[in-house]
Amino acid sequence: MPHLDAIGIVVTNMARALDFYRLLGVPTPTEWEGPHVEATLDNGLRLMFDDLELMKSLHPDWQPPVGHRMALAFACETPAEVDAVYGRVMAAGYSGKTEPWDAFWGQRYATLLDPDGNMVDLFAPLPEAAE
Repeated sequence: MPHLDAIGIVVTNMARALDFYRLLGVPTPTEWEGPHVEATLDNGLRLMFDDLELMKSLHPDWQPPVGHRMALAFACETPAEVDAVYGRVMAAGYSGKTEPWDAFWGQRYATLLDPDGNMVDLFAPLPEAAE
């Protein structure tokens, strides 16, 4: 049976994308060559970054998606970590969609936007939800 091994992200600015994901703990390189970069997470899942030119060379009819197609979600250990990561990413000049808040489903939750507009969620269980 197939298993999910990697998630590919098309980027318009490789340096800015890698910097953004590095702020979230993804082990992206600070130096690279070429239009394709991979980072392997602790759980073995790979995030693959392809620049726009590579994507168009592989799929000449490729068009940027319109609207919300998917979101990546990063688990944090504590609600305070959600706030800290959100603050660190915003202080680095990136955009947020939803500031941290206590969601009715029992999580501290926030949504960032990566440099290409993909939603990136941060979440952690609220103490009362963990009991």
